[in-house]
Amino acid sequence: MRYLRLLFVMVLALVLVAVALANRGAVTLSLFPANFGQYLGGDWSLQVPLFLVILGAFGLGMLAGLVWEWLREAHIRREARLRQARVDQLESELSHLRRRHAAPEDDVLAVLDAPASAPASASATPATQLPATR
Repeated sequence: MRYLRLLFVMVLALVLVAVALANRGAVTLSLFPANFGQYLGGDWSLQVPLFLVILGAFGLGMLAGLVWEWLREAHIRREARLRQARVDQLESELSHLRRRHAAPEDDVLAVLDAPASAPASASATPATQLPATR
């Protein structure tokens, strides 16, 4: 996968260099249409190579798409945050309940649970054993 990504970046770099070399001519880039900039005082135009205009427009389009998708998916990220907070709350409650019910606080329940968890020979006392046969 790493080599495929490296190959893609190399091909993209070659294409961008080819576009830059093929479009080196200078163009006039105006901020306002039809000499509207003269009413604001100053010349609002710039001489730049054509490849910078092409790559700049491509970059601005990519940035606009990124912002658009980020805004469009904001409700999905918010819902995921809310659900994660709910999962964290439920996991906290579950661990609290497991700790609380792991060791019974009631003495009767503790006595009833003790023989089940202890070996039979250790829990039996000599008074409760049957007498040996004669």
